[in-house]
Amino acid sequence: MSGPFEVRLLSLVVPCYNESQSIGNFFDCVIPVLESIDALRFEIVLVNDGSSDDTLDKLITFSHRDARVRVVDLTRNFGKEAALTAGLDEALGDAVIPIDADLQDPPSLIPELVMRWREGAEVVLAQRSSRACDSWLKRVTADAYYRIHNKLSDQKLPVNVGDFRLMDRVVINALKQMPERRRFMKGLFAWVGFNTVIVPYEREPRIAGESKFSGWRLWNLALEGITSFSTLPLRSWTYLGSAIALLAFLYGTFIVLRTMVFGVDVPGYASVLSLLLFFGGVQLIGLGVVGEYIGRIYDEAKGRPIYLVKRRYQETRPQGGVSGGRKVVRLASAKRG
Repeated sequence: MSGPFEVRLLSLVVPCYNESQSIGNFFDCVIPVLESIDALRFEIVLVNDGSSDDTLDKLITFSHRDARVRVVDLTRNFGKEAALTAGLDEALGDAVIPIDADLQDPPSLIPELVMRWREGAEVVLAQRSSRACDSWLKRVTADAYYRIHNKLSDQKLPVNVGDFRLMDRVVINALKQMPERRRFMKGLFAWVGFNTVIVPYEREPRIAGESKFSGWRLWNLALEGITSFSTLPLRSWTYLGSAIALLAFLYGTFIVLRTMVFGVDVPGYASVLSLLLFFGGVQLIGLGVVGEYIGRIYDEAKGRPIYLVKRRYQETRPQGGVSGGRKVVRLASAKRG
């Protein structure tokens, strides 16, 4: 892709939500790794996703110390998918790596990702070789989700691959053309395609804090992924309705024939009530599936931006390395809408 002596810019995109305990360790680990890569300039784009602790203050402090660090402060908590979108929009690099601040995705892998990129890959996926650091329940549910998603959707997701990856500028430009507001980034990353290679790695436990994704949020994210890339749940109700209608017709035929042969029998209320409750439940589930897709249409039709930027912080330095003061953009701005 590029000559060994061509200096190019790498952007790290880091969504941050209440990462006060881990952000210091993150910088201690990631900056030496980035500085060790030959013929590479870098920037770190930190997106504060409405943190309620002192994360923003620490991010601003780091941006004052290092002109390669930029902070994008969102007006509120929009969620990780929106914060990641904001970071990709802000990144200026020839290649971009999304990474979490908790260091579960090891910065030590970045040089290998860059090497594969320089060899010609446009997307370099970091694939977890195991999920030993996760709980048993999370491992089981994650495996089940990948299986279900890849069965239902035409767009397959690479198993055990998160947001941690390297993407060339052409991939970022393609992603920025995606207009949807309800975003499932793993699916969008897979959808755009491009020349892709995989690098396995061992994921580490969190160095501090705790995961921001509760079971409920993970469940909603799973639904988001399935409804974003598959209409099979909608089509399945056509097949289910046809099957139930066929069974009802066959049962009706049986009742008519039995009545003609044996006469009128006394009906049982229990069986009637059970059937009514069963079919009522089936109808409500079907309405819920249809409602999920209608809700997505409703959100898209409103046309609201994916996120709003409150301020941007960056230390500006003229040539020569002398500090030139702070650059703070204060006016809120909307993106993607």
